[in-house]
Amino acid sequence: MSATIDSDLATAWDITVDDAPVALSARGDLVAVAGAEGTIRVLDAAMGAEIGALELPSGALSVELSPDAGHLVATGPMGYALWRRADGQTTVCESGAWSAAAAWADHERVAVTSGRHAFVLDKDGGELWRTEPAASTVTDLAWMRQGRRLAVAAYGAVHGHERHTEKPVVTYPYIGSHLALAVAPTGQWICSGNQDASIHIWRTRDGNELTMSGYPEKVSRLAFDETGFWLAADGAPDVTVWDFSGKGPARTAPRSLRCHETVTALAWRPGAAGQLASGGDDGTVALWHATAGRPEALLRPARTLEDGGSPVAALAWAGPHLLVTARRDGRVQAYGVPSPTAL
Repeated sequence: MSATIDSDLATAWDITVDDAPVALSARGDLVAVAGAEGTIRVLDAAMGAEIGALELPSGALSVELSPDAGHLVATGPMGYALWRRADGQTTVCESGAWSAAAAWADHERVAVTSGRHAFVLDKDGGELWRTEPAASTVTDLAWMRQGRRLAVAAYGAVHGHERHTEKPVVTYPYIGSHLALAVAPTGQWICSGNQDASIHIWRTRDGNELTMSGYPEKVSRLAFDETGFWLAADGAPDVTVWDFSGKGPARTAPRSLRCHETVTALAWRPGAAGQLASGGDDGTVALWHATAGRPEALLRPARTLEDGGSPVAALAWAGPHLLVTARRDGRVQAYGVPSPTAL
């Protein structure tokens, strides 16, 4: 599917990096770009100027800035690294274990996956505690209850750990390989995107569960908006958006967002306007009124961007009016986006 250039969106900055981007993170006045070979660049969000960098020798898979933008963690196939903004100090841990994901509980604590464990570290990389070994490699994790509980996904279950509890205090079973984990900001729902082309959902207060199956492809990207009422997912050429308000999505149909042949990135715009950015392997970035219409509605983009066809590797919002895009050819751009009412 083709897309046309939307000339109404001004380019705030446009740079090219020499390591194919795999992940973006935006917090405060910073944007971090992780490259496949392990170069992580820290940029000024307003201008795109590089203010710091670090190397993860084994390559990178993810990057996450802390909520106060004072620290950064990057993970990769053989370990993880932390960076401190104040003085540029970098701490690298080459553990030899697959480290696919990281999540900050607050500006003091961060959790990283490391083989069959999740490690909780202080902001400079000191280990505070770790979970007991999971049944297989931990694939994703997320914080709940304002950073008081850690949800950890591995084959067969999602486990919930309280602070400093090696053993889980609650287990949400599902026989399958979890590829992505999303926890509603309300704490009411835990969702996993799975290798078997499904989304599995648990309601946290009573453990009731639901599976949405029938996706044509594995579901490897899930994202809740800030309200916790809307979940966006890949797993098909269309982005699906499920309604979690009220009693949740049981016996309902999603909205379908049609633009890409293959979805490669999802990012909700900050706020409660229900606006979503998506990227595809065709190089298109689409902006959506993602919660418009009724269930089963087929939606078209509010705006689309296309600048040469390099696949989109990652998207991140640096505040509500600046969308950062990273493409596999190394191009990183920031677009000024109109107010939600003018999109």
